[in-house]
Amino acid sequence: MHSYGREPHARLLKSFARILLLLLCLPMAFTHALPDDRDQPIRITADKALRDEINGVTVYSGHVQFVQGSMELQAEKLTIYHTSEDAEEIIAEGLPAKMRQQPEINKGIVNAHGEVIKYYRKEDRVLLQKNARIEQDGAVVEGNSIEYLIAKQLTTAESDP
Repeated sequence: MHSYGREPHARLLKSFARILLLLLCLPMAFTHALPDDRDQPIRITADKALRDEINGVTVYSGHVQFVQGSMELQAEKLTIYHTSEDAEEIIAEGLPAKMRQQPEINKGIVNAHGEVIKYYRKEDRVLLQKNARIEQDGAVVEGNSIEYLIAKQLTTAESDP
């Protein structure tokens, strides 16, 4: 009996398992949301994953689900840039990519989407681009580009002319 295709498939599964285990150890989050969100384990599921150690990039594609504490992210593609153990930049892409999070125990859930969602960890900044929308407690902001400075809780939006 010939085991055609089993060995490459097994290697791919082992590689994916190693990537997932490594990423579960990364201390990253999209916001300072609930006090323990940053300390929660990260769970990522996707149809495909590719990790480039030399360039410090991991790309997930196809039905990507990212969960850490109260923060959930859905996208068709998720790219994580990491030159150290920590992620410096995370880019989610989809039609649209969606983000959901409870920022504080006594605050409503934030629902956001855009074709591109970028998180800049060092700056503690989220940028929603292309058909962007963010909603919390009935307040809605829409635009071509929405920037959210997490520490200052400041939102700015821009629209196409």
